[in-house]
Amino acid sequence: MQKQFKDIKESQVVISELMLPSHSNFNGKIHGGYILSLLDQIAFACASKHSGAYCVTASVDTVDFLRPIEIGELVTMKASVNYVGRSSMVIGIRVEAENIQTGAKKHCNSSYFTMVAKDDKGNSLAVPGLILKNNDHIRRFAKSIKRKSMKTNRVQEFHETDFSSEKYLHILEDHKAKIQLNS
Repeated sequence: MQKQFKDIKESQVVISELMLPSHSNFNGKIHGGYILSLLDQIAFACASKHSGAYCVTASVDTVDFLRPIEIGELVTMKASVNYVGRSSMVIGIRVEAENIQTGAKKHCNSSYFTMVAKDDKGNSLAVPGLILKNNDHIRRFAKSIKRKSMKTNRVQEFHETDFSSEKYLHILEDHKAKIQLNS
């Protein structure tokens, strides 16, 4: 029987991996696509651990690459469930890279993946709620609610059937855009 609510710690996942030359791009830094693949894997593990079910990636709400990761650094990813809906979960992931010779650590990435639990037939599956035990837990849950609301508003505001460019031309004036509308 599935629990109604779970402690956030029950679902947290941490992975570490040494960055190899095969993970690098043409500039000698770790390829962002490789990091995205690892992020998706840890989001899946965290969401599946929380829900007790197979999970799929519904959206990647934010991926902020803050600092480059170097070959030879030890990358550690920490994933935690920040928010739950009926069948969806927002997984917050923090990426740190450590120079293993000096021990110096740097925050390289923050990401938010929305995952959805599925049953054997591919239908959405209800997931347990979260037990929020401190201000950080409440802040992350509230921030996820706000991000979800902003996303919904953005989609509605810029829906192609209701969009009128005249309402937005003034905000383009200070940007690198040249307007040449065909009449």
